[in-house]
Amino acid sequence: MNLKKHLTIASVIFISVLLIYGGIVANQVFSKNTKFSEKELFVHVPTGSTYEDLKKIITPFVENMDRFEMVADKRSYPENVKPGRFLFTRGMSSYDLVKSLRSNVPVKLAFNNQERLEDFAGRISSQIEPDSLLLLNTFKDSIFLKENGFNDENVFVMFIPNTYEVYWNISAEKFRDKMIKEYHSFWNKERIAKAEKQGLTPVEATILASIVHKESVKKDERPRIAGVYLNRMKLEMPLQADPTVIYAIKKKDNDFQQVIKRVFYNDLFLNSPFNTYKVIGLPPGPIAMPDITALDAVLNPEKNDFIYFCASVDRFGYHEFAATLEEHNLNAKKYSDWINGQGVKR
Repeated sequence: MNLKKHLTIASVIFISVLLIYGGIVANQVFSKNTKFSEKELFVHVPTGSTYEDLKKIITPFVENMDRFEMVADKRSYPENVKPGRFLFTRGMSSYDLVKSLRSNVPVKLAFNNQERLEDFAGRISSQIEPDSLLLLNTFKDSIFLKENGFNDENVFVMFIPNTYEVYWNISAEKFRDKMIKEYHSFWNKERIAKAEKQGLTPVEATILASIVHKESVKKDERPRIAGVYLNRMKLEMPLQADPTVIYAIKKKDNDFQQVIKRVFYNDLFLNSPFNTYKVIGLPPGPIAMPDITALDAVLNPEKNDFIYFCASVDRFGYHEFAATLEEHNLNAKKYSDWINGQGVKR
């Protein structure tokens, strides 16, 4: 009897110790282990990071690193550190943190309204891991350009403004390859046929769309403007697009931050392949990233007899169109008188 009694007592003590130890372990594993006030934040782990690198990155957000390391060791995380973008939420346990560090969260990458490839690379590098210089060099890789029929001046047409889902740690090459895949997806047989109907290749259609995009923010007016430019091209007239002159000035000055609201007569003589007052046909590359409505306007232009247009004084943001130079000169003088009255110097 005494032996059974002793065994029973020993068993109770052993179980109690196990329960206490289990409670301690459970507390270390599942209790709150964050120290940031935000509801959630993203932690970025660069490519090639070691476990020691990872610990330095997350230390500002973890309340007790010993508890985190204990769980990480038990779950074999130190040997399996992955790069990427990981979501931490306030109140996460060590178990939750390790689990989160194994789940790379994609970035919803958005871009539009960029003027140059350099601006675009900077915009993208702020959203994914590769820096802007690496992205630029990748976009301008000579083999890539040759394989896809681009050059340094026109490769910017490859990027179709939209929202894309990519991993933060995507390589520059894989990002570029995704973009060229999207480009070919956009330029399907139907759109290529529409461009050919206007006498344009996809690259030329995008360059023209960039001018249409800059000419008017009014989406309902863009097909009419596209029609005017296509009329000029058929007549082998210079496009005489003020936005190309503005682009040429910025390019000459190497200053794309300057604001130019007015083009003066002397500006029209600037020697630049982007100055469509001096060069017949399209410039060598786009002057901006056209949005989808500008591209659609070029592919589906309004059929009209207009050759000229200038900004409207009566309908802000819109333009006045004319089929004859005499009519256009009247519209242009009206606008010139108005803008002079506004005191706009540049």
